[in-house]
Order: sequence, then C-alpha cells, then structure tokens
Amino acid sequence: MKNKYIDLIEQSFEFPNEEFNIVENELEWCGVPLMDIIKQYGTPLRISYLPKIAQNIQKARRMFNVAMAKVDYNGDYNYCYCTKSSHFSFVMEEVLKHGVHLETSSAFDINIMESLYEQDLLKTDTFVICNGFKRPQYVENIQNLMRLGFTNVIPILDNKFELDLFLKDFDIKFNVGIRIAAEEEPKFDFYTSRLGIRYNDIIPYYTKHIANNPQVELKMLHFFINTGVKDTAYYWNELNKAVNLYCELKKKCPQLDSLNIGGGFPIQTHLDMVYDYEYMAEEIVAQIKTICTQNGVPEPHIFTEFGSYTVGESGAMLYSIVNQKKQNDRELWNMIDSSFMTTLPDTWAINQRYVFLAINNWDSEYERVNLGGLTCDSEDFYNAEVHSNAVFLPKMHEDREQYIGFFHTGAYQESLSGFGGIQHCLIPAPKLVIIDQDEDGEYFTKLFAKEQSYKSMLKILGY
Repeated sequence: MKNKYIDLIEQSFEFPNEEFNIVENELEWCGVPLMDIIKQYGTPLRISYLPKIAQNIQKARRMFNVAMAKVDYNGDYNYCYCTKSSHFSFVMEEVLKHGVHLETSSAFDINIMESLYEQDLLKTDTFVICNGFKRPQYVENIQNLMRLGFTNVIPILDNKFELDLFLKDFDIKFNVGIRIAAEEEPKFDFYTSRLGIRYNDIIPYYTKHIANNPQVELKMLHFFINTGVKDTAYYWNELNKAVNLYCELKKKCPQLDSLNIGGGFPIQTHLDMVYDYEYMAEEIVAQIKTICTQNGVPEPHIFTEFGSYTVGESGAMLYSIVNQKKQNDRELWNMIDSSFMTTLPDTWAINQRYVFLAINNWDSEYERVNLGGLTCDSEDFYNAEVHSNAVFLPKMHEDREQYIGFFHTGAYQESLSGFGGIQHCLIPAPKLVIIDQDEDGEYFTKLFAKEQSYKSMLKILGY
C-alpha cells in the first residue's frame, strides 16, 4: 500500500525534478541538502539562493532573443529588474552582475542607485526606468541621478502634472516615457488603472507639452496590467491597443523608439504548474512586429520589468513543527515555530500559495493537517495548496523533529512584513541566510541577518 509521504508527492507531481530531489528521505533544493542548512542555522530560517536569479534572467533573455530572431525583429530586448520586489544589497548586486537594467518606484530607490554607483557596481549607461507617482523628493533624486552623468534615466510620467516638476529649476536635457492607464480586467473593482494617463489623453498631452519643448524627448511608451502576462483575450486585447497607440504616437514623435510592456511573467507556485514561457514571448514579439508592419512603423525596442520572476524563485522559508494539537475529531493543527502573517504575509493578505514540501521523514505515512502560526490571530494559518484544498505532511512522532519548507518566496515578503521592524505579537523576524555557488559550482552559505532580538524591538518601541 502506497501511503508514505514520498508516494503521495510522486503520485501527485512529476517528482523529483531539476529543482527538488530526495536523498535518504530528506529534501534537496537546487542541489542543496536542506537538513544540513537547518543543522547549521536552525529554524525559522529565511534563505536566498542567488544562482536561481541568474538562471531566470538568462532564461528570459534567451526566450525573447529567440522570438525576435524568428520574426526578424529589428529592435533590441532590454531586461529590467523591479527593485521593489527585493531591495536587498545581495539581490541588487546579483542582478547587476548580469547587465540587467533597473526599474524604480520611489525616492529611496534612487538613493540605492547612488550607493551602487559609489561602489562601482552600477554603470552610468544602465537604463533606470522611474515609475510611480512622483513626489518632490523622488523628482529631486531622479534629477540628481542625471546630474551624476546617468544617460539612460527615463522618468515615466504617471500623470499630466509630473513634467512640470521635472522642468522646474532644472536645465539638463532629458528623456521621458508615458505610462498608459490600462483598462482593468472586467472582474476588477475599477474600470481604469489609477496609474498612468488615459489612452485618449496621451497624444494631445504629447502635442501640447512635449512636442515643442527642446529640453524633453519622449522615448518610451509604458504598458502594464495587474494580471500579468497571461494567455487571455483580455491581455492580448490590451497589448494590441498599446501597440496601436505606439504606432500612432510614433508617427507624430520620431524620437519615440521604445515600448515597455511591464512585467508579469509568473513564478511557479505549485509543482504541477504549467506555463508556456516560450510561447508567450514569441507571441508578444510576433504581435508587436505584425501591428507595427501593418502601420508602416519601425518596431520598437522592447523593455520588460520582471520583479517576482527575477527574484521570487530564489527564496524559501524553513520552519520546524513545534507541536501538534488535535482540536476535534477531524482537525489536526501542526504549529510552526514562527508566524505566517509575519514571515509570509501574502499567504494572509492575498491568499498566496507557494511550493510547499516536507524537508525530512519522506518515508513516513502522511496525514492531513492544518498549519498554525504562533501569533494569537485567527488568520495566522495555512491549510490549502493551489492544487488541493488540503495540506499533507508526514505523521508526527514524539521522538523526532519535523521540518517543512515554503519555496519561491523571494519577492516582496520581507518588505511587506517590515524586515527589521515590529512584527505582529512581537514574533521575531527569522535569520536570513544567503546561499551562493563558488567557481567550482559548490554551494556556500553566509549569514546576512541574525534572528531579531528583543532589544531591537524595544528600541523601536521607545523602551
């Protein structure tokens, strides 16, 4: 009878795969034996596996370049990393090793750019795409970046008033982009995105405010929708509208040469997820090429802004089960040594699900459980997977430890949970360990941050 945890996983998914493997009943992730990491650092533990970042960057570049070659596309492809997904220095340093361009969202982002520049990690010809609503400090910081000699800084105008802020007391010639206020998905709460300028207003705005201003050139049209890059009628319709607007605007603005299609390549959230990345890249490029050809317009350089796709699959959270509670005749609660609300806030806020696996005891029988966090909040739990309205783990035994892992958690979770700040119920933030590879392909670890101390919390609270 196949009732062991390993039987359940192998019957449910194509397992093992290139990312996950079992050696002596213990899980390896990207060739890293996780029990060795746990023995060294303990749990709860947040880890970041840097080589995964490089793999995804190279994968996207390859797909778009192949897609362009297939249709004889005459523009360039530029990969941008959205810094808001993870601002950590080790992430920024890793993406810059691979010649990636950057997309920013707020004033302090620019201070990070300046720090990287001072360390000779950021080149002045790197594209810095500045999105977001521009408050005065953000505008001033962008201007300072231009004064430092950065030649490819492109503020994306989010509304009709931002250009005036950039022109005030500033005499350097600069490029801008305009963000389209895309129509939201029909089931969304709003009809039109709060970000950007409406389709019908863009050409009149360009004609009145940019066309005859010698200090400003419009170089980029920016398109992005919240649902991300999906093979749906909604996505293709919005892309079609954006490319047609680009063609119409290009005829009036010869300097316009770039189309930013934003981000939205998904990451794997469960082991049987199917997404045809190659098809989507090829179809995007082919549609842009076709529409431009029909309009007699040279195809634009394509920019993408990948945040979660860049860094998401590099992260993991490891916990131990500290106890099991049986609350009634059906429900078993496995209590973790941390909190989901404070370490994986998206599981609570937007019901996000991640790749979830036991770390050890794969040869044991499995049982259905609920996972509970340490806070006193009733919402601090995890009880369902994307593919199943249930969570299964090896059966608990009093004489052994049980460890679990959530994978592909590398985007947004630290910033949303307030890394280094006050956590719900004062549950301390876990250790953060970086895993990288040396020149021989052997992994090594580095402790980036210790577990949060009570002293640091009390200091923030004024004690």
